[in-house]
Amino acid sequence: MQYAQLGRTGLYVSRLTLGAMTFGGGDVAPWNAVGNLSAAESAALVHQALDAGINVVDTANVYGGGESEELVGRALASRRDEVVLATKLHPRVGPGPNDVGQSRRHVTRAIEDSLRRLGTDHVDLLQLHNFDALTPMEETLRALDDAVRAGKVLYIGVSNWAAWQLQKGLGLSTLHGLERFATLQAYYSLAGRDLEREILPLVRDAGVGLLTWSPLAGGFLSGKFGREGTTDTGSRRTTTDFPPVDREAAYDIIDVLRVVAEQQERSVAQVALAWVLAQRGVTSVITGVRRPDQLTDNLGALDVVLTPDQLRALDQISAPPPAYPGWIQSTEGRRPAGAID
Repeated sequence: MQYAQLGRTGLYVSRLTLGAMTFGGGDVAPWNAVGNLSAAESAALVHQALDAGINVVDTANVYGGGESEELVGRALASRRDEVVLATKLHPRVGPGPNDVGQSRRHVTRAIEDSLRRLGTDHVDLLQLHNFDALTPMEETLRALDDAVRAGKVLYIGVSNWAAWQLQKGLGLSTLHGLERFATLQAYYSLAGRDLEREILPLVRDAGVGLLTWSPLAGGFLSGKFGREGTTDTGSRRTTTDFPPVDREAAYDIIDVLRVVAEQQERSVAQVALAWVLAQRGVTSVITGVRRPDQLTDNLGALDVVLTPDQLRALDQISAPPPAYPGWIQSTEGRRPAGAID
């Protein structure tokens, strides 16, 4: 296993993170279609991951209608100290007007509920699952800071935030002497490179750890999809377009992935994962799986070393169109000829 420093913290995390979105769900939509793994199946994946050296497990209070946290907690009962345990809060968890968002009340209650379900006295990384445009950010930051000071949370982060939102949070933390966001969790794949415009430069500059989710674009880059159709009719990708992809553009990417996979004698999924792992600024890649063989295949991506030509081919076929002001700033040409980053 390979490990990387998590942002500016002193914590080291595995380059692969086990995502627990597939754990539990029962009859709770939409989680029953995501994975709906049983307690035994979930525990088997957790222990397989830990035995392979993965030391981060990521869940959320809404995954499986809350059942994911319960199953993660049970699976980690005897191995809690081996894990950087991460969870998230923000989405609605009840019918009441305050059962959602990032108010001090909801943050405080959500933390207590997560600790109870996880069967632990602290969460290593607590992340805000989305942006709350209604609650003043200072209120949320102070509630999170209190949780850190109380020892219930060790590090804080955000997920699915825009660059300006994260920068505002970092600035307010510095201004008021509050706990600083250590991480950002964001979607990143060969079929979804939007974060390269603003978010990736920010996390690199600010020293924020980047945890990427859905590196296979919801399974679309798994090697089971192509212009000819799919070999996995049971995949949620056949019924759900999440995360959204431009299918024609993605088919072109898959064509190149298949060529590189053949050259590397690896699976298409391993090559797609290896590309994300190779991007500067990426700390850990979250892998969400339903079966042990999928986790084994994903772990193999750590051994894939893409050549410069292979990286270039994948970069070119998947490059997003330039967006303003990036395209005009790139014309400045202030660096001397031959200079490198």
